Amino acid sequence: MKDQQHQPRDLDGNPVTPGLPMAMLAEVTHRCPLACPYCSNPVELTRAAQELTADDWGRVFRQAADLGVLQVHVSGGEPGARRDLAQIVTHARDARLYVNLITSGIGITRERLEELDRAGVDHVQLSLQGIRPDMADRISGHPGSWDKKMAFAAWVQEIGFPLTINAVVHRQNLERLPEMIALAEQLGARRIEVATVQFHGWADLNRKALMPTREQAAFARQVVNDARIRLRGRMVIDYVPADHHAVYPKACMGGWGSTGLNVAPDGTVLPCHAAQSIPWMRFENVRDTPLGEIWHGSDSFNAFRGTGWMPEPCQSCARKTVDFGGCRCQAMALAGDARATDPVCSLSPFHAQVVARAEDDARADTADLVYRRMRKGE
Repeated sequence: MKDQQHQPRDLDGNPVTPGLPMAMLAEVTHRCPLACPYCSNPVELTRAAQELTADDWGRVFRQAADLGVLQVHVSGGEPGARRDLAQIVTHARDARLYVNLITSGIGITRERLEELDRAGVDHVQLSLQGIRPDMADRISGHPGSWDKKMAFAAWVQEIGFPLTINAVVHRQNLERLPEMIALAEQLGARRIEVATVQFHGWADLNRKALMPTREQAAFARQVVNDARIRLRGRMVIDYVPADHHAVYPKACMGGWGSTGLNVAPDGTVLPCHAAQSIPWMRFENVRDTPLGEIWHGSDSFNAFRGTGWMPEPCQSCARKTVDFGGCRCQAMALAGDARATDPVCSLSPFHAQVVARAEDDARADTADLVYRRMRKGE
């Protein structure tokens, strides 16, 4: 009989049964030539000297594959800031992982892209900050970013990588969404992710400049629905809607600790990219503990697994295995309690004040941005 003492349990002591992760986000660096004001990286960025080495990543990839992971999303910051990126990719392919490179396209020459092709990159995901050079350069904080991205996208086509466009939308560019989708078609993308800004990290510092209006959120949904019909069989459109104008929340990572995990540049292992915003949670590091032990046995991954930990109204809700109570980090940020129902849910007692704040932010008469910057010496 299995030792009850070692049975994984959630925050309330309910037994949980960890499944197997399918995907891992490998944030190989927080360094980035762009300064996007909606960046999901934490405000306290990891210094280059704290980053895992390429060989460290090789060990992590082997452990991930043994755990059941099938694909790795190599991201940052900008992964191209790592001079040893090709070596990191080679390690991932040696572990027989499908490798998706998530990049701004800035700082990766055609020669380096060809090297990454030889190393084993399977797919490229390119971020898009705007549909015009002026908007793209202003939002990214990087003059000339638009031209560099378009050159990079052309190289991706010529080399033959499958391409996804990641179009981050917010109040300052949502009206150009139809043109963003048209550009993705023009670039030969097989998929576009229309991602409304999620207000964590740097984006939370820019709420008043980026929060979309309710009308913009409705417009975006209609544009996406129409484009899905028109492009069926040619291009997949994923849509991350505006949380603050929703009736129900999204499932946090498909359910906390259910199918994915993140590894930060310094080796910290997280259930989601914003989990460190929950101040009382402690997270383990792959430098000290094998990935499998963290996934199956750590308090952080087991805390919100399953449904036993849920409060009311989640516990009695028919949607509890659909959205799993929503985002834990959003509950922390908006309700001051990571265990609460996600306040963007219409059933949350905090919902009305969250909506009121979002509408106030959306009406703010400002376009001023706080740019993501690495502090001197980082």
